[in-house]
Amino acid sequence: MNVFGAIEAGGTKFVCAAGTGPDDLELCSFPTSSPEATMEGVVRFFECRLGIRAIGIGSFGPVDLQPASPRYGSITSTPKSAWRNFDLAGAVRKSFPVPVGFDTDVNAAALGEARWGAARGISDFLYLTVGTGIGGGALVNGELLHGLVHPEMGHIRVPHDWAKDPFQGACPYHGDCLEGLASSPAIEARWGIPGTDLPSGHPAWELEARYLAFGLGNLVCTLSPRRIVMGGGVMQHADLFPLIRRQLGRLLNGYIQSNLLTEGIDEYVVPPRLGDRSGVLGAIVLAEKAAREVKA
Repeated sequence: MNVFGAIEAGGTKFVCAAGTGPDDLELCSFPTSSPEATMEGVVRFFECRLGIRAIGIGSFGPVDLQPASPRYGSITSTPKSAWRNFDLAGAVRKSFPVPVGFDTDVNAAALGEARWGAARGISDFLYLTVGTGIGGGALVNGELLHGLVHPEMGHIRVPHDWAKDPFQGACPYHGDCLEGLASSPAIEARWGIPGTDLPSGHPAWELEARYLAFGLGNLVCTLSPRRIVMGGGVMQHADLFPLIRRQLGRLLNGYIQSNLLTEGIDEYVVPPRLGDRSGVLGAIVLAEKAAREVKA
């Protein structure tokens, strides 16, 4: 059997899947609650699906990705206290005797977009999600960037004009980091209503685009990606992509000499082609990799 299992472990919902790619994916989702109750949902989905070769997990984080670490496969310093230090990969292995691949949810989404989506054929790109949190994954020379732990692109610092935006920030660790200023909880806390209820033309979107463009500018200058794919609930708003592209061009001010940033910026900062399935499809790629490593 060549069917793989996939888990996109999000802070608000878990998505489980079985299949080999976009054309045969069988999906189920349920809210993220306590680790014990959530794992019951995972077990129910997979226990009746025989022949799964391996399971890939793309998890909210931070997570421990160091194979030599005793906490490998665990969620670490998350603000969700019930999940702190929970061994997610270990819990899946305990329930199912198959190889388990494990990475961040945004790294998984990057893998999905690289295999089937908006970054197909591109060896160096970023995937950034803007929703309940902000996170990013990077492929460099076709490989995921890990390093010390894994990239935390949502927690970089961006210029904060306190006179124009006196909002203190929503990040429990850093206050006004990029996530603290531009995530969906930050939008709701600043304006008093959810971003989904803010109309086009509201000043929220110009401010949001400015913060996100500052973040992208930092990433363009440090990682030099050939494309940036932006997903997540906040990015569903129709105003954002054109505003971000315009602000990014203005901030870079012609310093990075590439046609992609001038004539082709509409194809440089793009939405995910896989929609909300980027992460779970990337978890399929993680499962494939885990199966190959065991076979080798």
